[in-house]
Amino acid sequence: MMNSPAAAEFQGKRIAVIGLAATGLATARVLRDCGAIVTVYDGKAEEKLDAARVAEVQSMEGVRFEAGNNEADWTATDLIVPSPGVPRYAPVLTGAVKRGIPVLGEIEVAYRLAQAPIMAITGTNGKTTTTALVGAICREAGLETWVAGNIAEDAGKRLPLIQAAIEAPASGVIIAEISSFQLEWVERFRPKIAAWLNLAPDHMDRHRDMEEYGQAKTNIFRAQTRGDFAILNADDESVMRFSEGVGRGRRLPFSLRIHPQAFIFNDGEYILQWTDFGKPELGAQVWLRNDEVPIPGQHNVANVMAALAMTTAFGIEALDAMKATLEFKGVAHRMELVGEVYGVQYINNSMCTNPAAVKASAEASPKPLIAISGGFHKGGDLSGMAESLARNAKRVILIGQATAELADALKMRGFYNFEAADSLPDAVHRATKTAEAGDTVMLIPGCASFDMFSGFEERGQVFRDAVREMTIA
Repeated sequence: MMNSPAAAEFQGKRIAVIGLAATGLATARVLRDCGAIVTVYDGKAEEKLDAARVAEVQSMEGVRFEAGNNEADWTATDLIVPSPGVPRYAPVLTGAVKRGIPVLGEIEVAYRLAQAPIMAITGTNGKTTTTALVGAICREAGLETWVAGNIAEDAGKRLPLIQAAIEAPASGVIIAEISSFQLEWVERFRPKIAAWLNLAPDHMDRHRDMEEYGQAKTNIFRAQTRGDFAILNADDESVMRFSEGVGRGRRLPFSLRIHPQAFIFNDGEYILQWTDFGKPELGAQVWLRNDEVPIPGQHNVANVMAALAMTTAFGIEALDAMKATLEFKGVAHRMELVGEVYGVQYINNSMCTNPAAVKASAEASPKPLIAISGGFHKGGDLSGMAESLARNAKRVILIGQATAELADALKMRGFYNFEAADSLPDAVHRATKTAEAGDTVMLIPGCASFDMFSGFEERGQVFRDAVREMTIA
């Protein structure tokens, strides 16, 4: 059992953990170790759940498991901790709220248990890249660093924030990628440094509208005090509007252009930093050339700026930050060069899961571009995605559930050089048949993967395998 003042808050409490995913399992284990009486619930029938996860939870001493129970009686429950995948308006949660039972998200519990300071990153796009880069900079500076939250390793394994919270000592630092889902059930969650990168339509199958989506994101700043820092994208009007007046953290905006209030900005050639936070009259120091950013696209210049602002606010030396940035190779499944076959480059961008990401990635792609796009449409308008593809791609191969809707949107823009594929390997084959030396074939889905795959990681691996089979052949 964990013996700490933080753990004592949960000792003896009857806690229901909702959802048998990686986060739910980690939450159950940690709260059990805090001395809580834990039951894990999942609304799916046991035979429809991942067998390995069922076996894991059933082997946890002191933890009960119930599957297929959608109408649990919460009268004997002191606290509910839902996994991020459980919608806020799920009956299991709305019913608990009506009964007055507290609901706290996993990141809220993690914050209450953590000894190490937390740097947290949210946004529609760029979270994983920025989180990974901040982690690399912290390691370069010699800090014991835990990279956790919604960020996935190449094999799809995640380190839940609650696990990092109990592992990291006070002398370490936790870097957390945080989604809007995770921010729905927080009260005291207070990152020392918090960044909001951007806001664009996404997850409209989960949030009622953009207002609710944006409001959820603001919770990353809400509990901050004057000793904390809020890193904001000054170029994103929605970020600036929603965040205005939220929390008391010191605001450090960044901008892709010369901006009188930005802490870090771009003059078109160099990334610059005001030598004293937000006081341009004191002059600026040069960080690095725009074209030295090792990952392509202006959106990645913005991600680098956010990372530099975060680590500077945390007190990390500029030389460590620049060295780590220049050596940064990006992350798996994000603009990842898989190989080159007969002069054709193949790029895995499976992490591109919404229309805004398509625009940024297509504009950053080497041309001419053959795009493989589609998947499960999460709601919202696909016209902007179709516009980006029509403007930047010479050919589009469509996959998945969104095929018909994307085809119609492309035709409305006068773009007819597309075809539908039966599978992702078939799409790679079709793209290869028409590709010429100098072309780029990019997996740029703009949609979720769950109509065909377990997640974007599996989708990216299938793309890699299809390309490698061509190399072997």
